[in-house]
Amino acid sequence: MRKLLLTSALVAAFAGSAIVVAGPVVNGQAISDARIDAVVKMMEAQGQPANPQARDMVKDQLVTAEVLRQEAVKKGLDKSPEFAAELANMQAMALANRLIKDYEKSNPVSDADLKAEYDKLVASVPETKQYHARHILVKTEAEAKAVIDALKKGKSFDKLAKEKSQDPGSKDKGGDLDWQEAGTFVAPFSEAMTKLSKGEVTAKPVKTEFGWHVIKLDDARVQRNVPALDDIRPQLTQRIMGGRVEKLIAELKAKAQIQK
Repeated sequence: MRKLLLTSALVAAFAGSAIVVAGPVVNGQAISDARIDAVVKMMEAQGQPANPQARDMVKDQLVTAEVLRQEAVKKGLDKSPEFAAELANMQAMALANRLIKDYEKSNPVSDADLKAEYDKLVASVPETKQYHARHILVKTEAEAKAVIDALKKGKSFDKLAKEKSQDPGSKDKGGDLDWQEAGTFVAPFSEAMTKLSKGEVTAKPVKTEFGWHVIKLDDARVQRNVPALDDIRPQLTQRIMGGRVEKLIAELKAKAQIQK
């Protein structure tokens, strides 16, 4: 950050701005408030605080830059071809960035633009099927069959899971496994679950490496795993604007007479 601020200060110093407003003075050379404000705004844009302490820090850095600039001029370093090339590049980049900022300000991303981009994103994400299942895990097939018989007699799945299940992660939740994709589970469990209809319980116990399961499917849904628009609004805005800026640059380059 220190190097960035000093570089920005040097660009402003060598630019030779005619604006002279109250600010630090180094050997009779004023550092205008406009220059200080420019660096503070740059800090704000990068998420840095713009409090009085930060402003004082900027002043100190610009004073340092001015002292170094004056010494460099005394040594004639401002006359070197290398410096001229470096300054020309820095000024070109500064103006290019200013043009882009002006374009962005004149062409804001609207809510309609965001909605259209979001819809494109949603359409590009493949649909996935999720299952909201419950299970009761027991050690033996006989125990699992007993659970199925109890369910047929009207005992609630929730109560049986809390009484009988050996799965500590779901037992106290009535066997609830929440919404999951089929691939989350081991193959025998997944195959049995995906064959169930909403509200249906496996007619036979399902054996896996963990034991014997009785599975109930509460519901199934098909959806695309995409965050809500408001959750990714900044990223979408940046994506849209980035595309526009790239298009602008391509158009300007196409119009320009460029010889390489």
